[in-house]
Amino acid sequence: MASSKVAGLPKGLAAMEDAKTKGSRWGLVQFFFVLSVVLCVLLYAPRAFVLGPRGVGVGFFTANNSSSSSFSSKGTPPSPPLLRQRVVGGGSSAEEEDDDGRRFVLDNEVHSPCSSMLDHTICCDRSSFHTDVCFMSGDVRTDAASLSLLLFPPAAGQQQTNGSSSTATEEERVRPYPRKWERYIMEKIPEVKLRVAQAPEEASERRRCDVRHDAPLLVMSAGGYTGNLFHAFNDGLLPAWVTSQHLRRRVVLGVLSYNPWWAGTFAEIISGLSDHHVVDLLHDKHTHCFPGAIVGTRFHGILLVDPARLRDNKTIADFNHLLAEAYDDDKKKPTTKAAAEGTRPAPETTTTHEPPRRPRLGIVSRKGTRVIENQAAVAALATSVGFDVEVLETANGLPLSAWYASVSSYDALVGVHGADLTKFLFLRPGRASLTQIAPLGVSPIAMECFGVPAARMGILYEQYEVAGRESSLARRYAPDDEVVADPEKAKRSKGWGFVARVYLGGQNVTLDLGRFRDTLTRMHAHAMLQRRRQQEEEITRPHRR
Repeated sequence: MASSKVAGLPKGLAAMEDAKTKGSRWGLVQFFFVLSVVLCVLLYAPRAFVLGPRGVGVGFFTANNSSSSSFSSKGTPPSPPLLRQRVVGGGSSAEEEDDDGRRFVLDNEVHSPCSSMLDHTICCDRSSFHTDVCFMSGDVRTDAASLSLLLFPPAAGQQQTNGSSSTATEEERVRPYPRKWERYIMEKIPEVKLRVAQAPEEASERRRCDVRHDAPLLVMSAGGYTGNLFHAFNDGLLPAWVTSQHLRRRVVLGVLSYNPWWAGTFAEIISGLSDHHVVDLLHDKHTHCFPGAIVGTRFHGILLVDPARLRDNKTIADFNHLLAEAYDDDKKKPTTKAAAEGTRPAPETTTTHEPPRRPRLGIVSRKGTRVIENQAAVAALATSVGFDVEVLETANGLPLSAWYASVSSYDALVGVHGADLTKFLFLRPGRASLTQIAPLGVSPIAMECFGVPAARMGILYEQYEVAGRESSLARRYAPDDEVVADPEKAKRSKGWGFVARVYLGGQNVTLDLGRFRDTLTRMHAHAMLQRRRQQEEEITRPHRR
């Protein structure tokens, strides 16, 4: 009888029965083992079943990835999570905290009229000369046919008690590109419509949700001038980072004028901006649902990040850190020279950690216009000063990862003003130097585009001003012509078209080697100083531990 009774019990309880009948010590061990398992289940099982990422429907089978496809044959998926479950406008009592105790807000800009927007509202900040940015707090869904974003009020019975429900019905329109002062290019940027969905005519749309996301949408453009490297960073990638970095990649990029070149060229950086797949808003006909949206990107200045305007005081050096994470994760990327020759980089050695004896200098080699006509002599001069020199051909077709591998290893970078100097963003803040060669008539533009942001990033910056005799324009104009003798007067009298055609598009430079030696000598001295400091830090680091 006893044996049959025991056979019908679970293993742990059978052991208890044996203990009672046979006095088995082994049974007691099994009993306490089962008891400990039960206690662990009671303590931790609720977390496994409930504590998914905030803003995601709870349940054991909830995906960890915060973007999910839900193509439903019935077309009646549950409503997406309310914005307050994951991200909020900023001033609502429904604010949540992330794992580090920091609040998620859609608008990270200090003193913005939208930094304290309420749930289920649309707020636009049009105060900037450069860009308009709108925010949608709540149940946002795309309408591909009209390139619209619809904000659905909470369903009956889900109204919040904080009085944040919106009754606004007006339509907002935004061209998400940060050059709104330039009418010619802005007319080429698609216009996105934002409005509150109206019942009952749009009530049927509530049931439709082809692709569901639990991260907010950021609408940006890969059009405009972004085929140019400078504008790709200045007008696109950096403003997108400024606008969304506080969300820590938990944002979905909705890209207008999406193209394979843009996606392929900047794939690593795009992955650094977002953990989710990019949505091609112009061609994706599915209805995407988001718990909020940001339409447009903030702009702080040319290649600038103003920490005083951000709640978390981020700087351009933090953007440099994003690039390092994107490209320098395993230090196995080849240098530009190795990649061009199709060779493997030299294997790493473990016998020494001393830096190379000679500092490394990269010379950006332009083609077409603003070419250094005596480039070979300049490279030889830099070698004689004490640099190991690498000439960087700008039109070599190498991926940005290869460029990053080379430029981030340089102690100094030299180049004539142009888009490829944007790669100064790959230099190491606090260690490297940048010398920009400014041709005639280009000095203020050169300083604004690269001088100011390089200095802000912690790069030692020097601007080499080309003299009249060093410019190829001296061969076309008389020495006393204002084009050569007084470029600023010529620019005022002849206008921007002349500047673009002559100063930017119509001159090369032949550097005075005597003058430029002084510049190279200062760069070399700075590089050697930084190397000595680095060696001292490496020597003292073990003692600090």
